[in-house]
Amino acid sequence: MTEIMRNDAASISFDAFEAAILETDVLPPGDVAPVLLGLYGEVGGIMSAAKKHVREKNAYPGYRKAAVEEFGDTLWYLATLCKRIGTTLDALFKKASQGSGFSTVSVASDLPIGAVAVVAAPAATPILDETLFDLGAAASELLAARADIEALKCSLLTFARCYLVALHAAKLSFAEVARLNIAKTRGAFIDPDLSQLPQFDDSFEEEEQIPRQFRIGISLRNGGRSYLRWNGVFIGDPLTDNIADSDGYRFHDVLHLAYAAILHWSPVFRALIKQKRKSRPEFDENEDGGRAIVVEEGVTAWIFTRAKELDYFAGQDRISFGMLKSVQEFVTGFEVAQCPLKLWERAILDGYAVFRKIRQANGGWIVGDRDCRSIHFEPL
Repeated sequence: MTEIMRNDAASISFDAFEAAILETDVLPPGDVAPVLLGLYGEVGGIMSAAKKHVREKNAYPGYRKAAVEEFGDTLWYLATLCKRIGTTLDALFKKASQGSGFSTVSVASDLPIGAVAVVAAPAATPILDETLFDLGAAASELLAARADIEALKCSLLTFARCYLVALHAAKLSFAEVARLNIAKTRGAFIDPDLSQLPQFDDSFEEEEQIPRQFRIGISLRNGGRSYLRWNGVFIGDPLTDNIADSDGYRFHDVLHLAYAAILHWSPVFRALIKQKRKSRPEFDENEDGGRAIVVEEGVTAWIFTRAKELDYFAGQDRISFGMLKSVQEFVTGFEVAQCPLKLWERAILDGYAVFRKIRQANGGWIVGDRDCRSIHFEPL
């Protein structure tokens, strides 16, 4: 896996891509229907990104990032479909790039398994819109052929050709598309190795670290306002729900504490206990300052709105991938962006498990352990 993720390696083999995403395939192993539906949806995502780029031009600065992501997700579904019908991406794309319409050239390879790589590209410069129409039509053919394995294989070859042409027309690097999809899907679906996760505080003195273990009480006083108490001292401001529909938001500090324990990140908590990393001004300003606090409060309020619609995640063991991607966009540019989506999922679910108990009991103790990346509830 180390070779696959190396930043200095420009190329990646299809075998390596398939090996890297193998554990992320959680769809029914013998059923092509959900794979085809997912692939069709991702092709729609490619078209949507292209449409926004044409319509909004420079007002849509995220086009390239969106296109790389959508092409990568399409490649993921393509690989899982190949696995279900008994072929490989390598065999598929070799066959798809042969014959008329493609030219090939041999180049020096970045891969350690060979000195020469054969690069295939459309013989003529394709027009993006036309290639996307062809890609959409090919995706429709796949859906129509789903019940006939031989027809599906034939349609898959057509789709692979259209995919290659569209990728070329979009002027994207195939290696970048594959590598970023590996990082994205493994980060979202595979439990991280705790020993390999970022440690944001290790280079700072203890008084500038988030406590490795903490026990913080939260209780209602003075007309239903919530108060936090740490080491016998009240910290922060008393909170109400600040909304007509009483929903327990007065207890939302639980979620900041979940981030602190599980992600090792919470500018809000650092500010509450006055343990910012002031010895290094760049951290004090950029990572622990006002903007980082606003981002944390913003992402917490946004998740809370979604959580209300889902009974605060009661009975759930997963967070939607779309929600996790939105969280990642919120925190882009801050140190916590290094945390994989799977860790964010754990922080949100574990945080809301404690929140539900705090809300039901109108208070309690929140016990966090950074070493174990855990948080739990104890009654007052």
